[in-house]
Amino acid sequence: MPRGYFQAGRSRRLYFAIPLYIGSSRHIMFPQGGSQIPFTIGNYAYADQFGRETVTWIRTFKFPQKIRRFDATMIYSRKHNKIVDYLGTKQHLAVDLDISAVPGGGIRIRSGQQRFYERFLQFRFPRLLTGEADVTEWYDDAQEKYRISVQVNNPLLGTIFRYAGSFQAYFIDTGKQPIPLDVKPLREERRE
Repeated sequence: MPRGYFQAGRSRRLYFAIPLYIGSSRHIMFPQGGSQIPFTIGNYAYADQFGRETVTWIRTFKFPQKIRRFDATMIYSRKHNKIVDYLGTKQHLAVDLDISAVPGGGIRIRSGQQRFYERFLQFRFPRLLTGEADVTEWYDDAQEKYRISVQVNNPLLGTIFRYAGSFQAYFIDTGKQPIPLDVKPLREERRE
């Protein structure tokens, strides 16, 4: 399980932070910022209720006054021919991911089209209303650590969320134990 520290930027304007406050209730980003914030990332692979190969990413950030989570569940979508990342506890937000190699080693993940699902409601977000994520992750041979840099921008507002940090990876053999309930989403979305 990766553990490390990160530094997060906080929005200077309240209206930038409103969506982050709303998202924090569903474990989708958050408005806090700081330096040397300890975090863990728990990854679990399993088949979801629709039989799709799935990997969860449970990021837990331990701020001095609050613990925040950012949950994501990835599947491969044959329909979109790419990875789809469902964000949050109820998979309301589905985001297409474009993944590429970084020169010199590492991986870059950029968010693409974003869709909202809630019961019978579904729509695509117009680009001007989205947060476009740009994530780079690599292994730093000199420091013997993994490094990560995340920036989420809006075409009109600029940077709305960012963090950077380093971590060590630990692999824990869970054997044939079931996936812990607190890492699975409360609702799984069939629509991709």
